[in-house]
Amino acid sequence: MKYESQEYWASLIKMSLSRFFILHVLQEQSLHGYEITKRVGDITCGCCAPTEGSLYPVLKEFVDNELVQYETQLVSGRERKVYTITPKGKRAYNVASDAWSEVAVYILRAVKTNP
Repeated sequence: MKYESQEYWASLIKMSLSRFFILHVLQEQSLHGYEITKRVGDITCGCCAPTEGSLYPVLKEFVDNELVQYETQLVSGRERKVYTITPKGKRAYNVASDAWSEVAVYILRAVKTNP
């Protein structure tokens, strides 16, 4: 009974929120993958930190849709991608912020009135 499972609902919510928080941390500064996961985990107390398996497909989608771009850097002999939000990504983040702010009010209202 997946619809009666807290894990089911939590994973749906966290999947959407992790996208929001990835853009959130990137609008603050450019970061590489591990730093993105760490920063999202820190600001959400671990609630919405993406796993490595979920982070990179989202970053690829964001790159493909020009929300994020990356630069490859050589650090200690290893290449790593440092991601930066684009102007289009900043606009998307602002729209997402407004949408989540609006929805959050109704979710909190519904939860408070739940018998």
